[in-house]
Amino acid sequence: MASTAAGTKGQRGRRPRNAPATAETAAEEDSGAGEPTEPHAGTQWLNHDERAAWLANSALMISLPAALDARMQREAELTFFEYMVLSVLSEQPARTLQMSDLAARTAASLSRLSHVAARLEKRELLTRARVPGSGRRTVAVLTEAGYTAVVAAAPGHVAAVREYLIDQLEPHDLAALCRIGTAVAAALERE
Repeated sequence: MASTAAGTKGQRGRRPRNAPATAETAAEEDSGAGEPTEPHAGTQWLNHDERAAWLANSALMISLPAALDARMQREAELTFFEYMVLSVLSEQPARTLQMSDLAARTAASLSRLSHVAARLEKRELLTRARVPGSGRRTVAVLTEAGYTAVVAAAPGHVAAVREYLIDQLEPHDLAALCRIGTAVAAALERE
């Protein structure tokens, strides 16, 4: 058994030669044909055009943030998410926002945001303060150093967004991209 596992390492989704097909492996191997298999008979499989659109979008969702993150770290010593946190704060009145609202605007969980905020606090780019009154409300406040950092990083970020995305599209593509992003965001918001 150990030799079978070792022999298939790095071959995700492939069954070793001469291994019996289970219902799961048969369904995985047949799923590209577009015909539902017995265990997944209720699944509405993607047609060719839908699958191509999904795969192109998946590459965009995975590759673009990774490229933006690598470039931001190289040029500004910030992660892409850290930049987004500082950027959102820079646009708020008094450069202050409640942590729960900041989490929503950066599409992050409160725990992820708290972890990143602690890191940014150590660098003196933001501070956190409790809001007086009932409940456990906390605000994030962008410091002068944080504002300076985000202003310095913004031109590089915009250049990367243009290079990797905007300049690759035709004007009608921008309208479609905006419509698509709005529709997907609305669907996720309903969840």
